[in-house]
Amino acid sequence: MVREVIIPEVITVGELSSRMAVKASEVIKLLFSQGMMVTINEVLDQDTAVLMVEELGHKPKIVSEAATIDAELAEAVDTEEQLTVRSPVITVMGHVDHGKTSLLDAIRRTDVTSREFGGITQHIGAYQVKLANGAAITFIDTPGHAAFTAMRSRGAKMTDIVILVVAADDGVMPQTIEAIHHSKAAGVPIVVAVNKMDVPAANPDRVMQQLSEYELVPEEWGGETIFCKLSAKTGEGITELEEMLLLQAEMLNLQVNTNKTARGAIVEAKLDRGRGSVATCLVQSGMLRVGDIFVVGLEWGKIRNLINDRGESVMEAGPSTPIEIIGLSGVPAAGDELITVPDERRAREIASFRQRTLKEKERAKTAPSSMDDIFTQIQDGELAEVNVVIKGDVRGSVEAVSDALMKIKHDEIRVKVIHTGVGGINESDVMLSLASGALVLGFNVRADAKARELAKREKISLSFYTVIYDLIDDITKAMEGQLNPKEREIQLGHAVVREVFRITKVGNVAGCMVTDGHMASKSQMRVFRDDVVIYDGHISALRRFKDDVKDVREGMECGISLDKYSDLKAGDIIEAYTVEEIKQTIG
Repeated sequence: MVREVIIPEVITVGELSSRMAVKASEVIKLLFSQGMMVTINEVLDQDTAVLMVEELGHKPKIVSEAATIDAELAEAVDTEEQLTVRSPVITVMGHVDHGKTSLLDAIRRTDVTSREFGGITQHIGAYQVKLANGAAITFIDTPGHAAFTAMRSRGAKMTDIVILVVAADDGVMPQTIEAIHHSKAAGVPIVVAVNKMDVPAANPDRVMQQLSEYELVPEEWGGETIFCKLSAKTGEGITELEEMLLLQAEMLNLQVNTNKTARGAIVEAKLDRGRGSVATCLVQSGMLRVGDIFVVGLEWGKIRNLINDRGESVMEAGPSTPIEIIGLSGVPAAGDELITVPDERRAREIASFRQRTLKEKERAKTAPSSMDDIFTQIQDGELAEVNVVIKGDVRGSVEAVSDALMKIKHDEIRVKVIHTGVGGINESDVMLSLASGALVLGFNVRADAKARELAKREKISLSFYTVIYDLIDDITKAMEGQLNPKEREIQLGHAVVREVFRITKVGNVAGCMVTDGHMASKSQMRVFRDDVVIYDGHISALRRFKDDVKDVREGMECGISLDKYSDLKAGDIIEAYTVEEIKQTIG
């Protein structure tokens, strides 16, 4: 009987065989013949399941709940009459310590830098600023350290204009180039802010020359890029920068529909002890109101409270407004899209489906699906791994730390992040460390009392950091400590055997002439006969006449006896060498 078999995105072998009304062993046998080692509980992807159904003579029917959900959540097309002008969203990018946060401070008349650990911005922050002329601009401040590349990338994708901050005394640096690439990939215009013009070593022409190589040619040189020379410290040029930003925004003609389903992007998310899961959202269209039900990534929620960037509770937030949302079921990932839905039941269903799909896809991805995969996993087992558990105060920082550690690579060892999470280190994290031998790292968080007690009892070390440089350095050193030292051979010299003497109770002793280098009593020896190695071992004795000596130089005669070897002949070449151990480092 030919059956129509409904196949979702992922399905287990047992469920697939049940829908075809055949024994699971038949499906497993067929998969084995295709080179796939599976069990009845193994998860198959949709393509593989379709192939199995067709092979067994049935008709597959592909269904996709994801496609249904995507269609349901798709954004409606707006008409010209529905659109109104919105404020621009501007991302501040640049190299570490070039003055990004200081520039925002100059605009906002606040001091964010003093609250940052180590003098660098550790999270993405979003602020709305009202300028003297009444215009509003939303700023997204992204960290400049290389480890936060992914965070800067997210910042570029939700922005209209990028301010590229370059220090006039320092010029273009690696993270400056990365910021340019992220901005161009997002297709957003760049306004260059040449900061630190108050410094005596300031050289704006050099900055313009360097940026010209990356197709950022100043307007005064006939290009299209706006350059503003300023000093965040003295306030010089800030007003001109604001005017240029508003001019650029006017040219972009930014418009949005406020009377539609609210949508936004998560800038940052964290777990707050008193308030639960809290997310900073940048509203992109529609009006987000208290009481709205929404889905965001793998989570859902009902808005209990909205808090603006000045810490005030508000009832609604419009486009281009950064707002803090309270009422989430869990901590979403930075960059997730927030969409309001009509009812709570549907929000739960969508979030539940997304979570289930992710778990099943991960199972399908990690399961060995063929003989080649199994052999690969066996070979990978020879590679030493440093398991780590990472907990942080916000999702963005956790991802940045995880990405930075995964980039620490070596032929013999690697980092494996087995768990990440937002919030303090708890008892479960320590138990996971105990089971897997993982290092537990806390970034801007601490451990609770139960976790500390268990860690102390089981002698598990908990490491806490507030600056990412220190964390990366410590893990690198820990990895280097597990590397076996490399051996390097150093040749000392050669001697030719002139005559072999037989000495009672000693054995054969080679009378030698040192032809180059020197012979050392603590060195290892090789014997060559007709350019072939016939012995490789240690020296038993090195003598000059009747005296034991430590060293015999070139051009001198000596007597050499080898450890447990006496088959020496005139004309043999004896090579002296030592083996030096070199500690491996991770570049």
